[in-house]
Amino acid sequence: MTITGVLSAIIFGAIIGAIGRLLVPGKQNMPIWLTIAVGVAAAFAGTGLTRLLDLKALGFNFWETIFQIGIAALGVFLVAALWPRGGDDGAT
Repeated sequence: MTITGVLSAIIFGAIIGAIGRLLVPGKQNMPIWLTIAVGVAAAFAGTGLTRLLDLKALGFNFWETIFQIGIAALGVFLVAALWPRGGDDGAT
């Protein structure tokens, strides 16, 4: 993979992760790097699911994008639920 491919994956992952984060209600206590990581993973998973289901399109693939965003929202929900909350350690 080239440096351009890596940068594209990070930028696209940030966009997909941000959209997924917007779809999850409430405040998510997770850092931006984790949102990007969830977005990158969701982008790969959504593309794989689209290819597995053989949903092909010429040019822009609507289904691929829908799957990527849906998986990102699910990922953000799960990670935010499992990620420890900052400053809430119970110490006084």
